[in-house]
Amino acid sequence: MAALSKSIPHNCYEIGHTWHPRCSWAVLHITQGALAESLRIYGTLYLIAAILRKRKLDYYLHKLLPEILQSTSFLTANGTLYIACFCILRRILGKFYFWSPGFGAALPASYMAILIERKSRRGLLTIYMANQATETLFRMAVARGAITPLRHGETEQPQLSQPLLQALDRLCGPSLDSFWCKDGLKGFTYSALKFIVGKEEIPTHSFSPEAAFSKTDRKIKYCEKISQPTNILALTKKLMEKVCKHGPRHRCCKHYGDNCISYCIKGFIRMFSIGYLIQCCLRIPSTFRHLFTEPSRLLSLFYNKENFQLGAFLGSFVSIYKGTSCFLRWVRNLDDELHALVAGCLAGFSMMFYKSTTISMYLASKLVETMYFKGIEAGKVPYFPHADSIIYAISTSICFQAAVMEVQNLRPSYWKFLLRLTKGRFALMNRKVLDVFGTEASKNFKDFTPKLDPRYTVVPPELPLELS
Repeated sequence: MAALSKSIPHNCYEIGHTWHPRCSWAVLHITQGALAESLRIYGTLYLIAAILRKRKLDYYLHKLLPEILQSTSFLTANGTLYIACFCILRRILGKFYFWSPGFGAALPASYMAILIERKSRRGLLTIYMANQATETLFRMAVARGAITPLRHGETEQPQLSQPLLQALDRLCGPSLDSFWCKDGLKGFTYSALKFIVGKEEIPTHSFSPEAAFSKTDRKIKYCEKISQPTNILALTKKLMEKVCKHGPRHRCCKHYGDNCISYCIKGFIRMFSIGYLIQCCLRIPSTFRHLFTEPSRLLSLFYNKENFQLGAFLGSFVSIYKGTSCFLRWVRNLDDELHALVAGCLAGFSMMFYKSTTISMYLASKLVETMYFKGIEAGKVPYFPHADSIIYAISTSICFQAAVMEVQNLRPSYWKFLLRLTKGRFALMNRKVLDVFGTEASKNFKDFTPKLDPRYTVVPPELPLELS
């Protein structure tokens, strides 16, 4: 149990910036590292996004560089202000408390930094950090024995969150998006769901199946008799054309041009391919680093279990969701918003192919978030204009508290990101001193002891540590 009310008398050099005794130089070092890494991250991100969105030349000439610099300034400021607040807070308090080196220093730093970022991006950053913080708190609770994790919880939890999200989106989609836009959020999750399951599965309230069907009623042309195919590709193509053209489609289904069977098959193939390609792209940097020393690794880029796992997850998720929705339309002879509950619940079983705590926690946080905005619409809860900035600051502070006091409970990918951003200096904190708070701060740093200049220390290193 952490000693929340206790303190230690060490200065910021002994705990935080152990690589240099002067605060100003430590801040400069963090700034240099964060600036270089931020430019690399956002330069690549914005350039790829511009290419994929097919931006015009005017965007590259006048908007690309300012956007990169603004986001770079935000991320650099987050790192710089953290170490600055770390030192300032120590000077104000005169000592370190359990909360001060992590949460206390990160809270003002994160809030000031997010105000630098473009308003349109604050929402996505808030969602990301809220997801990180939720998972971190969960790990902390498990480590302390306060929560017992469910077996296969990352598979079962989306079966509750995802269908509720789908149902809420169908019941009140436009109003939710309008609330998002009030504070600069653009309904990213709903756009993602529409991309995955298809916009035809997210109907508007004005949808009339009979009217839509009468407008799109087309003559079915039967396949002409052709010669026997000579290869398996031609045979497959003939089979798909036969299924697509002659299969049934319910009058309430909006997937015009396809019958229900081909609709599900095409959905599986499309999302399986996307999932496979995403995993391949993510593995490209690590694979090409060993291209010349180990050429055999190139094969693992295409024939890797993880590639097929993500593809199987996305493909089965879409096909089960669409198949269930079509089946319920046939059985009940109507298109009901509550179909999303059943379809989403069954589609949740696709997580068996790709067990991901990140996806599970994200869906759970989005469910809470969606219910909150629905409460705003109903007038049951208040609306806070700057809630995104506040939530981002609190979420980031929680993650920084874990990064300082209990790295073992932080998501490994986020810890690696912090190391890159600070050029490895986050790992140079004197966590052996912080062990007195009872969080096993040095659990992953047993072999590291900083070499401190005794001229700048308050507590001689050889003396035993005691809580005051």
